[in-house]
Formats: sequence, C-alpha cells, structure tokens
Amino acid sequence: MATSMLDLFRVLSSFAPARVDLKDAPWEPYVDWAIGQGLAPLAAYNLEYRLGLCGAPQWAKDRLLSIFQGTANDNVMKLVNFKRSVDDLEGRRIALLGGGSFAESLYPHVAWRPVIDLRLLVPPRDVDPLVSWLRRAEFKADETTAAPSGERVLTDTRTIIFVHGTLLNDPAHDAAMLARAHKLKVYGPSMLRLDLEDSLLTQALLMARAGFEVPMLEFVDLRELVLGAPSMGGDYSREPKADELLSRAKTYGVERALWAALGVVERLFPETEQAVARLRPSLSLPTRELLTRLVVNPLSEVGRMEAFRGEDTLRQLLTGG
Repeated sequence: MATSMLDLFRVLSSFAPARVDLKDAPWEPYVDWAIGQGLAPLAAYNLEYRLGLCGAPQWAKDRLLSIFQGTANDNVMKLVNFKRSVDDLEGRRIALLGGGSFAESLYPHVAWRPVIDLRLLVPPRDVDPLVSWLRRAEFKADETTAAPSGERVLTDTRTIIFVHGTLLNDPAHDAAMLARAHKLKVYGPSMLRLDLEDSLLTQALLMARAGFEVPMLEFVDLRELVLGAPSMGGDYSREPKADELLSRAKTYGVERALWAALGVVERLFPETEQAVARLRPSLSLPTRELLTRLVVNPLSEVGRMEAFRGEDTLRQLLTGG
C-alpha cells in the first residue's frame, strides 16, 4: 500500500520514528505543506539523522534541511535577544506562553520547533510597565499585526511579542495561573512557565480564538503536553492531572475548545488515545457533533490548504461567545 500524506506526517513528526520505506510517499505536496505548517525542521532532522536510507528523494532532504538550519539560527537569535531584553527585570511575574516556552520544554532539540512569535502573560497593572521596558530593547508598537483579544503587540522587526494582561473570563483566574507558574530562570528572575494543566488549557483557548487556523505544529505541541513530554525531564514531564484539568476547563469556560483540540490530536496521533480519553470534557451530543464536523474532521485532513468557512461563528462557539 502506498504511503499516504497522513502516514508521512506521522513518521516525520515523531520524536522517535520507526524506520520505514518512504520511497512511494507523496513528497512534492508534503514538502510544500510541511514548510508552511512549521514541520520542516523536525522532518529534516528525522530524515537526516534517524531514518537513514528510507527512500526519500535527495531534493526533499536538501530543501527541508535548509529550513532546519535556518530555524536553528532564527530561534537562537530570537530567544537570546529576548533573554537580553528581560534578564534584568526583577520583582515581576511574567509567564512565557506557547512556542517560546515549548521549544525547550517539549522538544529535545530547540531547532525542531520554530518560534514564530513570543507571548507573555502579566497582571493587567504590569502591561504598560512591561511594554515600556521592552521599548528600551528597541521593541516598538506593531500596528500591522492583528490583536483581536486586546493584547499589546510589539516588534523589533525580527520578533513579534504579544503582551496579554488577561486571557480568561475572570482576572482572578489569570492571577491563579500566574501564582501556580514555575520559575523560568534561564530568562531571568521575573520569568515564569505555566504549569502543565494551564498550558494545555491556554493553548487550546488561543487556538480556538484563532478559529483553529493555526500551523499543524501546534498540534505537535499539544501531543507532547497530553503525553507529558516523555522525551524531556522538566516541568511538563509528567502525566496531566485529569481532575484538575477538567475542573479548570469548566471554570475557565474552555471545555469546547479543549474537546475540539483533543479530538484533533487523537485523530492525528493514535498513540494519544488513552491520554485523551482521560482528559476529554463531557459535552452534549449536539455540541460534540458540531465540533467534530466543523473542527475535528477538517483539521485531521493532513495537507489541507483551504481555510474554514464561518470562522467568526466557529470562534464564538469555541470560546463561549
């Protein structure tokens, strides 16, 4: 049986891929799609160092490897520059969200996970002081990047930073997340990383607010969070606590977003089935059917290029609007 796009995606997005024959895989559509989805660096590493003579064409290896090398340099530049910008901040509580946090907490190699932008969560009173501080490091207001949830957007022309003063439906919930967060000392005394359950929920929420028009890479992030970062040995390398996750999902109003995100993860990565079963919220049958049709089914189609229809309606459904 010929290798499908889904088969190829699963092999090349694995942290421990099995050796298989990929000479009949759909390389031309896959390579273009993988680059656009942020998957090229991990795929390149697997082809170059893990899979050996798997039948991949040399042109595909070369193209993906060039992305790997560029991502390694870009990530180091962005993260080192960010560290310099915040390293001297003391007495604050600033949580680094998303890819900036995941690149070194979920992925064994920092180049596997392109850092597209940086997201920070701070108490509302600290938004303006943090923005002023970052301006000292040559970050300026970015008027060209959309901020649909009211976050402040800054850029130094190389890195975009989103500064959130609130994420959830009650400022007390944001404060509770910051209180539970772990120290992220590599970036200075004020930097934090959300705990595992809160990272799962905020990731699902941010994806839902984007109408799930996000790179497929973000579902690899979710896979590792759901499985408890088994390739690492840090804050996220444990089994998520289902009771706490489900309780917070209900409190935060993100049960639908979490259900949809977990549904896609389970479809894409069968190894997550048992973990997802523990973490999936209970929803009514009509809601499950709607989310399956609007989110889970289309997003589970590897290689999909078209956008969702009715994105605004979908976003409202998922985020409780």
